[in-house]
Amino acid sequence: MKKEEYHTEKSVKQYRWTILCLVFFATTINYLDRQVISLLKDDYLEPLFGWNESDYANIVIAFQITYALGMLGSGFIIDKIGTKRGYALALFIWSIASIAHAFVKSTFGFLITRSALGFSEAGNFPAAIKTVAEWFPKKERALATGIFNSGTNVGAIFAPLCVPFIAIKFGWEWTFILTGAIGIIWLIFWFVFYQTPQQHKKISKDEFQYITNDENINIAETQKTKWISLLFYKQTWAFAALKFFTDPVWWFILFWLPSFLNRQYGMTKLNLALPIAVVYTMAMFGSIIGGWLSGHLIKLGWPVYKARRLALLIFALCALPMLAAQWLGTFNYWNAVAIIGLTASAHQAWSANIFTTVSDMFPKKAIASVVGIGGTVGAVGGVLISKLAGFLLTYYSNLGKIEVGYYIMFIICSMAYIIAWIIFSLLAPKMPKAEI
Repeated sequence: MKKEEYHTEKSVKQYRWTILCLVFFATTINYLDRQVISLLKDDYLEPLFGWNESDYANIVIAFQITYALGMLGSGFIIDKIGTKRGYALALFIWSIASIAHAFVKSTFGFLITRSALGFSEAGNFPAAIKTVAEWFPKKERALATGIFNSGTNVGAIFAPLCVPFIAIKFGWEWTFILTGAIGIIWLIFWFVFYQTPQQHKKISKDEFQYITNDENINIAETQKTKWISLLFYKQTWAFAALKFFTDPVWWFILFWLPSFLNRQYGMTKLNLALPIAVVYTMAMFGSIIGGWLSGHLIKLGWPVYKARRLALLIFALCALPMLAAQWLGTFNYWNAVAIIGLTASAHQAWSANIFTTVSDMFPKKAIASVVGIGGTVGAVGGVLISKLAGFLLTYYSNLGKIEVGYYIMFIICSMAYIIAWIIFSLLAPKMPKAEI
């Protein structure tokens, strides 16, 4: 790095990191709210409502289908009305939807509330990625994405630590009420602190220049993009392929990890917290390290496409040990926990980079829409894997061999990243900028 460039980086004020903190906490709340149901499933909701694995899978699928639809709509709306209002609208609705779970009296009621939660929670990532693109230069975007994306793991860690305690102390209904209320509090801070860099009064001229000096902003950049036109770019489908094959892995871990540990190793709600916390702590560090790696390579002079693709390949290889997780877990369940944690870590590192490829390949005016399209495709993959998991686990559970169902799922999860990396490399080998 040149001496004068180093001096510039050190001299600018750091207000962009304050904005990133807001996005980090929104993402934490997003995953806290969606994780609650998986922790109440075995001990509260299944006995109360008489669910089997297929019933639970259908509830998960209801969330995922509306999440997919919400991704399309939210990306378009956020690009249309702006990040500030779009993010606030999404978080307000999903907080109300989360609270509404407490008043449900039937399985059908859970299908409705989970659908509302899925549709509204879809707004988080299009808004978050657009915020990062607005506030960070390209060389910092992967790291910034990795940091805010680590909020998914903080939410997943915090959930098993607080949800069982609240459920035992106050009843399962209050877990939804209290976790949902946190989002309402976040809105206050969002409206107080957020504006775009062009409008913000607290950003210095040096920091504004640092954020925008690697981009050429012209009239075309400020004009609106027709959403349908984005479907005709191979870059859109390159990103969508990354999401389709690998988002399902995260969905599976998120919604079935507590049940896997319970069914495979007899863990209860009281001793699930530590293994789950270990998995998501590993994932949190993976998200940050994954974001740092490609950004570091870019600072060393690597072309952006080479830095991103090498990072993605490394993380794809890190998911392969999941093939042996269940077998090694027969010797000690901590072996399985560690390998699942490695896969979760690889996934979050992977996510930090694939989200950044959107801002690498598209202008800011289209980022939320492209993230929404890819998120929809990824959610479709999540629906398919949830339906498959529900079928396999119910089938093999009835045979008294549920471990076979989990083994098949682990094979699918371990291979997904390599397949996605190959397809991405074929569709966008040098990640060219889309000429919109």
